[in-house]
Amino acid sequence: MRLPRFSSLYSRIFAVFWLTLLIVVLTLLLLPNLDPRAQHTIPEPQLKRFEASAQSISQQISRSYGSLEKKLKRFTNKDRHKRFQLYFTTLEGDIITPRGHNKALRNFITMADSPDDPKQKLYGRWMMAGPFAVEHENTQVLMYVGRLWREPPPFFIQILDKPFQLLLVTMLVSTPLLLWLAWAITIPARRLQQASERVAKGQFEADPKLESGPREFKQAGASFNQMVGAINQMIGGQQRLLSDISHELRSPLTRLRMATALAQRKQGDSKELDRIDTEAERLEKMIGELLELSRMQVNSHEHRELADANTLWYDMLEDARFEAEQRGKSMSYTPLQDWPIRGNPNLLISALENVIRNAIKYGDDTIAVQFHQDQEDGEWLEISVEDNGEGVPDGELEDIFRPFYRVSTARDRSSGGTGLGLAITESAIRQHSGTIKASRSSLGGLQITIRLPLAR
Repeated sequence: MRLPRFSSLYSRIFAVFWLTLLIVVLTLLLLPNLDPRAQHTIPEPQLKRFEASAQSISQQISRSYGSLEKKLKRFTNKDRHKRFQLYFTTLEGDIITPRGHNKALRNFITMADSPDDPKQKLYGRWMMAGPFAVEHENTQVLMYVGRLWREPPPFFIQILDKPFQLLLVTMLVSTPLLLWLAWAITIPARRLQQASERVAKGQFEADPKLESGPREFKQAGASFNQMVGAINQMIGGQQRLLSDISHELRSPLTRLRMATALAQRKQGDSKELDRIDTEAERLEKMIGELLELSRMQVNSHEHRELADANTLWYDMLEDARFEAEQRGKSMSYTPLQDWPIRGNPNLLISALENVIRNAIKYGDDTIAVQFHQDQEDGEWLEISVEDNGEGVPDGELEDIFRPFYRVSTARDRSSGGTGLGLAITESAIRQHSGTIKASRSSLGGLQITIRLPLAR
């Protein structure tokens, strides 16, 4: 049976309830007609045979002599194996023959006493049928037929007689309906859960499938898609604003550097003009990094694709190793495998590149990059970048990911850094549902550990 489609979750629940109730009502209505222990009409072929037997007995006793009881008694002792028995009573219900205590017959007589409407009913394994009219000298007696019932009880009767089996059958009947209801509820709920997981990973994509199914989930899906659209607009607006502000700052900065150059040409070099030029240069570099950050982040959540770690980072690692060699330093990395990663390729490459170039810049002569899959659950890729430089004080390990933060050791303003590199990296890793942390390296310098979820 194919169930109709319902737009509302509540209507589906009510449909299952009413369908179950309908099955129960139909069972209760049909039960009396199917239960042989209830009183039923006699099937037509048997009814004709019993009526023919009653007429034959009427003809035989009319031709014989003796008392009525003696005449009828010869018809009650024919079956030696007791598989078939005839009973005779008066119209008032008094048993003529065979005499004796017969509880089933006496009970049946009270319910079936009209030869115009004979019935049958099962008592244990004994089926009683009757009454049938037998004529004798202008009087009438009633004949009842008892026969041994060898057929097993119907299956549903056996079930009703045993509560445990009744419970089991009820569960079997209701389970498909409950499974259908659970399926109708869990399918849209699972879609909503998967969409929420995608948003948690930074994939702000509307899913048209959410707006299907029961009315309640359809409304929730539509609201979810509207929320995703609003988040996309908000993120895009903020990043475009940052990009516009950074771009607009470059014009007065360029004029400032030109005015400084003209002043140096007219007045000659001075500490004040050199300081202005140095700060202007640093500001220009900072604005450049802000522009780079905004360019990477504008709609970065929409440009996501599935890639493997080898394709993603191999070229960047080779370039970094070449750069380290040019500086007289040694950089090594463990072999890359085809670990699947879903995300924005430019952001992921830039994030790891910032960390490695920092290690090359501040390390003394050794940089080590290690890749390995998390052994606990196998769903994370862990990347560690170590150097043997001076490192970072323990109290500042968590602060180095803050924008514009610079530590007070070798990694200070004199190095020319703006404090945005690790902030860009932290933002990119967070957009991909990953984590990043800093700690002391076994080489003596700084260790940066990045964890990224692998695509399923």
